Amino acid sequence: MEALIMSCSTGGGHNSAGMALADELKKRGHNVTFLDPYTLAGEKVSLVISNSYVKLVQKSPRIFGFAYFLAEKYRHLPIKSPVYRLNRRMVPHMRRYLSENHFDFILMPHLYPTLILANLRNTGFEVPPTVLISTDYACIPFMEESNCDLTVTACDLLEPQYVGYGIPREKLRSCGIPVRAAFTDGMTREEARKTLGYEPEIKYLLLSGGSIGAGKLTTALRTLVSYVSKREDIRLTVVCGNNEKLFRRLSVKYSGNNKLVILKSTDKMAVYMKACDCFIGKPGGLSSTEAAVTGTPLIHLAPIPGCETINAAFFAGLGMSLYVRKPRREIKSALIRIFDENYAKEMKNAQAKYINRHAASDICDCVEELLRQSRKTDDNTEEQPSGVQA
Repeated sequence: MEALIMSCSTGGGHNSAGMALADELKKRGHNVTFLDPYTLAGEKVSLVISNSYVKLVQKSPRIFGFAYFLAEKYRHLPIKSPVYRLNRRMVPHMRRYLSENHFDFILMPHLYPTLILANLRNTGFEVPPTVLISTDYACIPFMEESNCDLTVTACDLLEPQYVGYGIPREKLRSCGIPVRAAFTDGMTREEARKTLGYEPEIKYLLLSGGSIGAGKLTTALRTLVSYVSKREDIRLTVVCGNNEKLFRRLSVKYSGNNKLVILKSTDKMAVYMKACDCFIGKPGGLSSTEAAVTGTPLIHLAPIPGCETINAAFFAGLGMSLYVRKPRREIKSALIRIFDENYAKEMKNAQAKYINRHAASDICDCVEELLRQSRKTDDNTEEQPSGVQA
């Protein structure tokens, strides 16, 4: 089978989820093409979309949050959203691409490509079966406009929310958010700690601002450095993601601190997460899921306003994380709770209960079943005698 996965770089989680699906599909013998659809209109278009998002959430998160608030209000109006209408401009590029390339199905861990295809379908163009994979613990604004054959939710508890926004229940699958195999490969905590050279008697904290180094990372870091400096049994690793400016600034500021390691983005995030005693980060849908499937105690920092606020509330409400809104006041007490073995065990049990570690495999099962049903319907239609309606 020929699979097309479409995503774009407004945060790293969407692409990571797409790569997890690509890995699973390839393992099953499918051919996979990974595409940022906006590159069809030129690399500059893709960069503008990506850079605009990154700069907004890094420098003006409150404006992003206000835009999300307006989107929530707008979705109740009986007209198509501005996002839907803007993506109409991509229709000629997408029509040409799909006319020149054959695909049996299309998977999208990002909303925007689904809106391109929804516009394209409205022109009468025949689009292969489509699947939208949510990478947040919410039905974000305008998902109801995607008109996909299947929509994958992050948890079955969210299905009523999607139905409430008009997505038919029969088109929903609660498979979860897909993560790459490195997070579910069976490597134990002890093996991960040995790989990183961690000392057995030391507690290790992992702090991250996601792929773009956003959130209240620097505020939390100042508090954590003060805390760690007074403890001989704790070390701290900070991952800055693709935020080069943040990496350089922190590297200079904390040079010589032997209790602190500053990293850029790393391809060993799964190992660091499994090895640490607590992961501290903003509540991105993918990073939160990665922590949960590795059974890592989790502290959520103040989010990028919008869907991350909902992610944090969802995790904390089910006992899967601690939500720290004011790091300077609350992070030390949160760590005291995390270091309590019984409390940490309860959190891990909650993560195992609500988060599906086999999401990538289950999504691919659903896709293959969708294709079987689609082909069965096509075969039955072809078998109908002339003049008889299917």
